[in-house]
Amino acid sequence: MTRRDLLLLAAGTAIIRNPASAETKAPRIGFVQVGTRQEGQRLLDAFREGLAALGWIDGSNIAVVDRWAEERAEQLPGIVKQLIGSGAAVLVTVGTPATLAAKRATARIPIVMVGVDDPVALGLVASLAQHRGNVTGLSLTSSELIATRLQLLHELVPRMRRVAVIVRGDPGIEQKLQDIRANAAQMKLEPLMLQATTGTALELAFARLGIEQSEAIYVVSGPLGPAKRAQLIALAAESRLPAIYSSRVFTLDGGLMSFGADDRDLFRRAAGFVDKILKGAKPADLPVEPPHKFDLTVNLKTAGALGLTVPPAILARADEVIE
Repeated sequence: MTRRDLLLLAAGTAIIRNPASAETKAPRIGFVQVGTRQEGQRLLDAFREGLAALGWIDGSNIAVVDRWAEERAEQLPGIVKQLIGSGAAVLVTVGTPATLAAKRATARIPIVMVGVDDPVALGLVASLAQHRGNVTGLSLTSSELIATRLQLLHELVPRMRRVAVIVRGDPGIEQKLQDIRANAAQMKLEPLMLQATTGTALELAFARLGIEQSEAIYVVSGPLGPAKRAQLIALAAESRLPAIYSSRVFTLDGGLMSFGADDRDLFRRAAGFVDKILKGAKPADLPVEPPHKFDLTVNLKTAGALGLTVPPAILARADEVIE
């Protein structure tokens, strides 16, 4: 046996004794959500499904480290800092608060945002198509969403002339309100903007509905936490007016109707961004994408309680009907 053979044999033996030295360390992906695991688990599962379809198996060749702020947004900076310190190669941020916290924490680590209403207005990216920096992902910006919600309300209440717009004060909401006004004007509807950034303000906003003689309600808000969501749905029920929401979770919890982006589809697509980044793409090379799939959910139990008959055309288009 030559000296070269002895050296190769020794090297092979060392690798067998220490398998980790022969393997590439699995990249860590930080998954940050302001809400609770109970409500967000299905979205994390969809993200993992998207990764698996691309060959990334959590616990094998990739490690998804999920962290939840439990509806306490003030914890997000600490959560993000911890993930960065643990060596996260990519941060996947769910919603506006988590994305803003990550953007403030790092200009180096790639950030894949999911479900941010208007990333340009928020200063997260310079534009959707061509942007600089470390943020990319999926926005909720879509002209189709606002127009369709107003059309659905009009189909439900053909005589509608005034619609109350409940504004929860989410970050980056100004452009959305402009779009609501523009679409309402095209439909010859008068939007009544009611600011409701606190629980008390929300009650006062709903108290004005009878005085202002609104005929329907358009709720401008993200999913919200369970308590705030329950309060909003209860006030809408007391008003005896039909309401449309931006997220399916409202309708599942007793709201009348919702039309919004298919959130599971967004998270499966987010895996594609992570895959490209891990293979060498820079976030700045990946344009921010809008939602492609949408969900219409109708709650017939709520409609019955309000004495409403949902038109067959709406039911035929619904992706989910709760009876």
